[in-house]
Amino acid sequence: MLKNINDNICKEEVFAHIYNKYVKDLSDFLYYKYGENFNPSDKAQDAFIKLWDNCSKVTINKAKSFLFTVANNMVLNDIKHQKVVLNYQKIKRNQSTNESPEFLLEEEQFLEQYKKALSNLTEDQRVAFLLNKADGKKHSEIAEILGVTKKVVEYRIYSAFKKLKQDLEGFNLK
Repeated sequence: MLKNINDNICKEEVFAHIYNKYVKDLSDFLYYKYGENFNPSDKAQDAFIKLWDNCSKVTINKAKSFLFTVANNMVLNDIKHQKVVLNYQKIKRNQSTNESPEFLLEEEQFLEQYKKALSNLTEDQRVAFLLNKADGKKHSEIAEILGVTKKVVEYRIYSAFKKLKQDLEGFNLK
């Protein structure tokens, strides 16, 4: 079945006409049916975007039906998503762990010692070390960020490791 050239929604004038004709009705329909919480104007705009994306597949006669169906489905999908989120929030999380109280205490003590050891580093060492180990940046990237050579970065990280090994004696650092 051939489409009339004037029936092509992909033409800006035709699309603008459809937009102006249905945008208020579509927004009002969504507002009356679902309320303000689901952003009826935004859903209407999204429906028109979908219409534009599918303009070659939708005829002018089916445009209104397409818009209302798409917008309604978007709101229904949001409602389903909110139900899933609410159900997830209702699930009680297991706050217990398999670790012993001794392990948890040792972990807390180690973190305190680690923070103290990090604070004992020079700022240059700490920045280079954390960029490398915490952020996973390569030596060349750190050198570029700090505006120094790669060798300077390597030295700062090496000296930071050396200092941390001294301060965290008894811990296995790699």
